[in-house]
Amino acid sequence: MAAAIKLLFVVLSLCIIVTGGSESCDLSTVQVQQTNTGQKHGYDPIFEVEVKNLCRCELTNVYLWSEGFASSMSVDPKLFRQEGSGFLVNDGKGIPSLMSVKFQYAWDRAYKMTPSAMQEDCAGERNRCEELLLGNKWLPGAVGLVGAAVLFS
Repeated sequence: MAAAIKLLFVVLSLCIIVTGGSESCDLSTVQVQQTNTGQKHGYDPIFEVEVKNLCRCELTNVYLWSEGFASSMSVDPKLFRQEGSGFLVNDGKGIPSLMSVKFQYAWDRAYKMTPSAMQEDCAGERNRCEELLLGNKWLPGAVGLVGAAVLFS
């Protein structure tokens, strides 16, 4: 019984670490890096932009601010397009934790790009922990109580 309780404590701790506890993500968890590919489109250098999610949760509706952005080559609008005063990344779809979206553009210089908005979606991480805890067969009665405590915390 004591070993099962210790194991349950470890599982709970891992769930809190994986989901980040009550920690929320902000714009600083969206990393934007640009690289000159060394290729040219006409006379313009081609730049590759990588938008990386450093949040523990999936990010959706990621927008970048890039004043005066233009490109002499077409940019896939599903990856990067102007919407309102910002630029929507990945068609607004989710970027999983530690994953990135890349696109290329060409211009005579690199444009400064900074994150301006995003939404976090931690439901997937929480659901995995809930399945792990509530589906656990080690301590059926205790796990239900612990699972309820996690769900309502």
